[in-house]
Amino acid sequence: MVGIYDYRPPSPVLREYVRQLQIIGCEFPATMPVLPVKAYWPRAENCLSFFPKDPEKVEYGFDGKPVESTRSRVYGQHSIVTNRHVGRDFMVFQVQFQPGALFRLTGIPSYELTNTFVDAEDVFSTEIRLVNERLSYTRHYTEMIGIVENFLLYLVRKSKKRELPIDKVSRFLLHNPGMVSLDWPGLDWLADQACLSQRQFYRQFVEREGVSPKLYARIARFENAMKLKNAQPSVLSIAV
Repeated sequence: MVGIYDYRPPSPVLREYVRQLQIIGCEFPATMPVLPVKAYWPRAENCLSFFPKDPEKVEYGFDGKPVESTRSRVYGQHSIVTNRHVGRDFMVFQVQFQPGALFRLTGIPSYELTNTFVDAEDVFSTEIRLVNERLSYTRHYTEMIGIVENFLLYLVRKSKKRELPIDKVSRFLLHNPGMVSLDWPGLDWLADQACLSQRQFYRQFVEREGVSPKLYARIARFENAMKLKNAQPSVLSIAV
């Protein structure tokens, strides 16, 4: 099996909008009759994903009914585990956005994308069709980076929604999910940092992230615990 696992920061001009670029590829030999299925646990993320080779299928609820992904998809915040069924020649180029950035670039309320995905061509139309075509003809995955980043720069230039204090608060929660209680007075403090009332803070957070602040922080804590487990499998050290 040939594998590509490339995680890299975006160009500096994109870092207000993009946290990370993730390129993962696996080519499974014909002698492997059954391809692996990956259980994908929730991450605190909203993404734009490209599949320039064999498509991926996503199974929700473990009901045995995988949904085939399109060539590119806009992927909302998930709070449930999904099963990912990959193709024999699999590759995904995933753009992991900063909190609030997908809402700023698309204007789509993030709660409409929670626990689901949509065809990116339905969102971005002609422009992303050209990107999908160009990605499918690249000879090496590193050639894809410039193509995707140029498309993201195009979206940034078109965007009319500016970053708000609530987006900075969301980033704080992402990187420090256990530092602030999400009950009063912690929630009141976060709302104050966002220059909003508690009610406005909750409403705008769900609009921009797709889930409540408390659930978002829980997902971020779980994601951090899973990363620690992969790095050091000792359950005791993770609990500490």
